[in-house]
Amino acid sequence: MHPEELLRGMREELTSIGFHELRTAKDVDAALQQEKRTVLVVVNSVCGCAAGRARPAVAMALTHQARPEILATVFAGQDREATEQARSYFTGYAPSSPCIALLRDGKVAFMLERHAIEGRDPHAIAADLTRAFDRFCTPAAGRVTQ
Repeated sequence: MHPEELLRGMREELTSIGFHELRTAKDVDAALQQEKRTVLVVVNSVCGCAAGRARPAVAMALTHQARPEILATVFAGQDREATEQARSYFTGYAPSSPCIALLRDGKVAFMLERHAIEGRDPHAIAADLTRAFDRFCTPAAGRVTQ
């Protein structure tokens, strides 16, 4: 595990754009277990492909009109219990860090695993995400707020 002060900026790259950090298994279940809306879950990491590819790509994709209703993140290697619990919702996918999962009605609708992130340009990753958003999410203007 890395010192928390080293991770603060990596966490804030996502929380500053609206992500809710899930730090325990209980947090994960509270956020995902009964959720019927679209949820984007980013499994964050200290690796270079998270820093230079995944986090920037997610930020770009979230400027798109259609986007997930809920944004959540866990930090692999740091919040292990939360990460393991989040991965339990990713049925059919091997553990991967970083990865980006779009859940709809509690099930994975779209997944970008590490192999689809590393070595790719953030713009290409963001394009994959926005195509998934167009397919599975409601445009922000068309949402009903609670």
